[in-house]
Amino acid sequence: MRISSKGRYGLAAMIHIGQNYASNECITIISISEKLGISKIYLEQVFSLLKRAELVTAAKGAQGGYRLARSPESINAYEILRALEQSLFEKTEESVTEHANEIEQAMRKCVYTVIDNTVKEALEKVSLESLIQEVQDQRQGEALMFYI
Repeated sequence: MRISSKGRYGLAAMIHIGQNYASNECITIISISEKLGISKIYLEQVFSLLKRAELVTAAKGAQGGYRLARSPESINAYEILRALEQSLFEKTEESVTEHANEIEQAMRKCVYTVIDNTVKEALEKVSLESLIQEVQDQRQGEALMFYI
């Protein structure tokens, strides 16, 4: 499976916003751009899709920006990537239905549906909160690193 830059950047941006969830502050695109090193224009496209999927809300004005629409525990990686990676979750097209429908049905039942369901189930188990916690664990691990 290959996740595009839109999906990777969107996931990173959601983690960044999620880290600030408790403060209830709006996070600006500019601050996300600077923190993550991602183009502001590209992030605007990403956040348009995240907003449409109702994963973030936008506030206008001087104190404006984005915040999570729900708590990090209630948002999962599947929702985020589905909002940004439409082609990743499209059903596989039919290949040989006209000439070999039974082969097509076997492939769909034993391969395509299995892959689709497995990916969905795995990504649904990864909450935004668990990603935020992993970032904190990584930071603590780096702080404990000793060099001789």
